[in-house]
Amino acid sequence: MAESSRITARDGVRADARRNRERVLVAARAVFAEHGIDAPMATVARRAGVGVATLYRHFPTRDALVRGAFARQMETCSRALTEALAAPDPWQGFQQLVETVCALQREERGFPAAFVTAFPDSTPEHAQSRRRAERDLTTLVRRAQASGSLRADFHPSDLTVVLLAHCALVTALPDDGAASRRLVAYLLQSFRADAANGPLPPPAALTLRNLPMVTDSSQRQRHLRG
Repeated sequence: MAESSRITARDGVRADARRNRERVLVAARAVFAEHGIDAPMATVARRAGVGVATLYRHFPTRDALVRGAFARQMETCSRALTEALAAPDPWQGFQQLVETVCALQREERGFPAAFVTAFPDSTPEHAQSRRRAERDLTTLVRRAQASGSLRADFHPSDLTVVLLAHCALVTALPDDGAASRRLVAYLLQSFRADAANGPLPPPAALTLRNLPMVTDSSQRQRHLRG
């Protein structure tokens, strides 16, 4: 049995190493959902039933662990943005993108914070991904406005506001899918050009790079006091 656990797959990864990695990812999603993405790495290792050294061997940094745990969700977001840009109807593409990202925030409790941490410039690759996402989002917004469907004073940073507002809702009400869907529907309706009854205040100075995210209760209290 011990020998069989050392059999390597075609990609050269040992079967036992692959199992350990999957256990860590499952444990990370559970721990992040319960305690936030700032939870101690040792807590994840204990939940996975592996040593801390094993965890760090697979994921040398917290950023790597967060990205690994929510890789599927991030890939879904990237694919949704690509599909939105390719949609014949820019408004339908815009709507589907917002609904997809918000659904992911709702379905995986640790994902809202993970989504935010994916965008800081921790590596050149991450910085490039963020810039590409911001460029594509701006293109999508401009196309929807040019089609006459999206209100002309909508700003790309308003998408950031949507994500923050929805993140706060699903954090406070993680099991209330109805509230989540209703908020998204309200927001999307307000973005329609035919719903614009007056000018909006100036847009917020927010981008995917500087999304504020409070992941610790003490930080939250300090933020509220400030």
